[in-house]
Amino acid sequence: MRSIMDNNHTTYSLLDQVEKPQDIKNFSMDELRTLCSEIRNYMIECCSVNPGHLGSSLGAVELMVGLHYVYNTPQDKLVFDVGHQAYAHKIITGRKEAFLRNRMKDGISGFPKRSESEYDAFGAGHSSTSISAALGFAEAAKQQGQSYKTVALIGDGSLTGGLAYEGLNNAGVSKTDMLVILNDNNISIDKNIGGVHEYLLKITTNPKYNRAKKRVWDGLGDGWFRNTVQKFVGTFKSHLVRNSGGHLFQAMGLRYFGPIDGNDIEQVVETLRKLKELDGPRLLHVMTKKGKGYAPAEADQTTWHAPGIFDPETGERQKSKNGSSRYQDVFGEVLLDLARKNDKVVGITPAMASGCGMNILAREMPERFYDVGIEEEHAVTFAAGLAAGGMKPFCNIYSSFSHRAFDQIFHDVALQGLPVVLCLDRSGLVGEDGATHHGCYDMAVYRTIPGAVIAAPKDETELKNLMHTALEYKEGPFIIRYPRGYGEGTDWKTSGYLTLEPGKGETLVEGSEIAVIAAGPFAHRAVEAAEKIRKETGWTPSIYNIRYIKPLDTDLVAKIAAGHKRIITIEDGCIMGGLHSAVSEFITSAGLLTPVKATGIPDRYISQGTQEELRKECGLTAEEIYRTIAEEKEFLCKKDKKVLEN
Repeated sequence: MRSIMDNNHTTYSLLDQVEKPQDIKNFSMDELRTLCSEIRNYMIECCSVNPGHLGSSLGAVELMVGLHYVYNTPQDKLVFDVGHQAYAHKIITGRKEAFLRNRMKDGISGFPKRSESEYDAFGAGHSSTSISAALGFAEAAKQQGQSYKTVALIGDGSLTGGLAYEGLNNAGVSKTDMLVILNDNNISIDKNIGGVHEYLLKITTNPKYNRAKKRVWDGLGDGWFRNTVQKFVGTFKSHLVRNSGGHLFQAMGLRYFGPIDGNDIEQVVETLRKLKELDGPRLLHVMTKKGKGYAPAEADQTTWHAPGIFDPETGERQKSKNGSSRYQDVFGEVLLDLARKNDKVVGITPAMASGCGMNILAREMPERFYDVGIEEEHAVTFAAGLAAGGMKPFCNIYSSFSHRAFDQIFHDVALQGLPVVLCLDRSGLVGEDGATHHGCYDMAVYRTIPGAVIAAPKDETELKNLMHTALEYKEGPFIIRYPRGYGEGTDWKTSGYLTLEPGKGETLVEGSEIAVIAAGPFAHRAVEAAEKIRKETGWTPSIYNIRYIKPLDTDLVAKIAAGHKRIITIEDGCIMGGLHSAVSEFITSAGLLTPVKATGIPDRYISQGTQEELRKECGLTAEEIYRTIAEEKEFLCKKDKKVLEN
């Protein structure tokens, strides 16, 4: 395979001429079609060796090209939702060469990022935000007498989020000039009613029609007659567009247009041109095909959302050579086993079934599985209701996404003492998705909640046992956080279940002078570091797996403080408020004097890169932990020497 990373990539007749959106303004329709094809090929070429979110961006190429062709960016504002559809946008806004290092350390972000480009009007990474943010832009323009246009792009998946409806509701009432584009890539246009849709589209986007309509409404005034006529017209039109869901948006105060074929560049451009000249809040329903233009991605849209490394010619994906199990698969198989043994167990996920492993339960026990859509807040309160009704819900949310549901975790679960199990997948440094997705803050955020249990398993077997323990726990929320990726290779499948008492850690290595208190898999990295030091020097530090961030094993920490000269905490969470804070707070309150050094996520945002690169940056690899221990040992030796000299 060619090495595109060495710039040894295909030459493109039109794409290579595009450095900024202004370069495409004079392209003919045929040239725009060629450009779209070249962007797709370039995207496939790049993502085959440098993985990313491919499927959604393939489907949105014509939409991105059409928007930049019609609108005057960056003066006009394009606000993305999540950003999974933004690759073509990045490629034609001066980042074609930079796209070679998309999602890499020191490269460009995989999501829109304000600090990266003036064309990225608003940062994205989580769903359902675009409408609210775009409304803010539109209102800011109105307040300041500016004339730029604002467009919000939102996918049908993101439209399940409650924030999207809050934005729509406010936009409809505000009468602000903005366009919402609903990119619906779940189904294709219904052939049986395509003629009706095209007729409605032509009528509702016709400039003469809209000018005449405005004159009619203005002439009717604001009284009873106008309201009566509007109700009649609205009712009639809602019947015509019912199959496309337009009546919902119109009921919220937005004028509905479409659906149109979002993979037809000519239709996209023609429609956007007409809608650009209208005012007020309006919504364009666009149908696109996820994975468009690449057969493997069209055939298996779920897998090709983010396929990893693959052969662009054959579509064959690179298989992992890691012999360990992924944490998400351990979670999925253990949950299914627990559900088989206990008919109260149910699983809930906010649209992350395959990502978190809950699809395993869904396949065998669909009646015990709930995918609620991208609705983290609802997922938690729904789980609380299930628990109050006598069920045992396991609610799995990616760590970073779970912050949205803090209020529900606090009020609806913890305050009522309901036994909901919250499994936070993708905790710690997730890698290439970057700052918007790192799960660095869950320990600090949820440690503030009275009665919450927070556990960090060191490996697959401990995850299994903590899920079993959580099933038995009946006093409130039981939070289990674990990282993205593969475990330690433990024999978790054949081992039985053990109950791990909340608030009790374990000793992994008996040593002296320096104690390492670690959370999660970094207990294993600390053991590796200690073994290296033992082999080199004959001396060994003590290593402890704290296991529970809350309640903290204060008996163990007191014993550690009394028996060692210095303590090092290791965590893949933010240092402020997490494990280091918990240990330091206890030692201070107990009147102990043992110094505590922190290793973890510093007080700054960590950009994208591989997990290993980012863990090294934050001192979390075995080599970096070894170095930290060695530095502390050297400090003690110098201190002891100075004492002897005095």
